Amino acid sequence: MEHIPFDKRSGKIWFNGELVEWQDTKVHVISHGMHYASLVFEGIRIYNKKIFKLEEHTKRLFHSANIMDMNVPYSEDEMNIATRELVENQNIVNGYIRPFIWRGSEMMGVSAQKTKINVAIAIWDWPAYFDPELKKKGIKLNISRWQRPPQNSSPWNSKAAGLYMICTLSKHEAEKKGFTDSLMLDHEGNIAEATSANVFFKDKNNELNTPIPDSFLDGITRKTVIDIAKSKNIKVNERKISPDELQNFTGCFITGTAAEITPIASIQDHKFEVCDLILDLSSSYEKLVGKE
Repeated sequence: MEHIPFDKRSGKIWFNGELVEWQDTKVHVISHGMHYASLVFEGIRIYNKKIFKLEEHTKRLFHSANIMDMNVPYSEDEMNIATRELVENQNIVNGYIRPFIWRGSEMMGVSAQKTKINVAIAIWDWPAYFDPELKKKGIKLNISRWQRPPQNSSPWNSKAAGLYMICTLSKHEAEKKGFTDSLMLDHEGNIAEATSANVFFKDKNNELNTPIPDSFLDGITRKTVIDIAKSKNIKVNERKISPDELQNFTGCFITGTAAEITPIASIQDHKFEVCDLILDLSSSYEKLVGKE
């Protein structure tokens, strides 16, 4: 399918309370959100015209805005209603929703006390993040040289644009070396997450191990997968995981709104099996979201 640049697409975007033509939703180049990364966002999936966990995502969006000292001019209910109306208006069957909140262009400098808080919601078709065939085989990760910053150095528990700068750098470096994505460590050198997804490991006892989300976002998909695993009597250990432990794991996968459940074939030289446990979890997740 031909890729259409995002600034050339058609349709509507919900922009500060109104449905606006896609190419007419302009933001001035002197915008605080652009220059100082004062922007928070969410990623939400639509499966067969149904929005998956809209309320949870909206709640997290407002939580992120609060952490970033943004007073959102709309309520959570208003945002949920606007999102549902936009999905209906655009007639998207399987897609991706991007609500975002940012500071405008009224002030330019570190201080932004008097900037307007802008809100927009965009939606587009998105049947899959990774190629389906690639997901069956598992993707390959390297280990990034960039680490997740400590809690006192960033608003780590928000989905804020600035936190993704090192993710872009990590993913670019990985792709240039022939990998699909990159595993990031935390500031203590323990395993944290991939560039935009949480990570799980299966050990020889058929238990799942996943890092404690104390320097990165506790994903909504992550929590959903933990609930699915527990419903299947699979033990989930949330703990600190050292890179030295990679040799002890037999399976690995990442989770996220975009990635869903994506098996990992290898991390650097450590190889993993795309095992039945992971495939079963993936199948259960797809049934839950209404994909099957």
